Amino acid sequence: MNTNKTKDAYKKVSFKQFAERFPAVELPVVLSEDTHHLFSKENDPLPEVMVKKFIEPIEGVDEDELTEYIACLRLPNTGPLTAIVYWKAGLLSYEYVLATFNKKGEFVDKRVIAGTFSSDGVLTQSVAQIKEDLSVIITSGQNDTAAHAFDASSSTAYTLRLLLDGRIVQ
Repeated sequence: MNTNKTKDAYKKVSFKQFAERFPAVELPVVLSEDTHHLFSKENDPLPEVMVKKFIEPIEGVDEDELTEYIACLRLPNTGPLTAIVYWKAGLLSYEYVLATFNKKGEFVDKRVIAGTFSSDGVLTQSVAQIKEDLSVIITSGQNDTAAHAFDASSSTAYTLRLLLDGRIVQ
């Protein structure tokens, strides 16, 4: 933020404007490896000023300039909370992040709920289903990239719940 114009834009952008970038969806919804393509076709990219004001305080400042964020969706029927999902694409890591904010637009909690990442020759993929009751069922599996083999015994599943105060708990 080197210029006064950028500083003014930062001050002027509201949480409401940010939240409106995330369309409300009907539940249930499944977030899988390729779902972000649908969101990137339907939703405008998040402006840099919104990323700096609302995403960077959650994620931290990116070490590389290649990281990208796509607005995916806003959960319906969350009362005074705003619950959004964005896609974060970084180096060898693609994540769907569920983040909650209170009625003042203040960050409450976040969890990575699906995505793909590679570490030490192991590819981990997770898929999330967000249900009508705002529970999130996450299924994960791993693949040894050197052996080109999926190990079904490495699959796990667990459920997260979105609480009324905005916390996301297992």
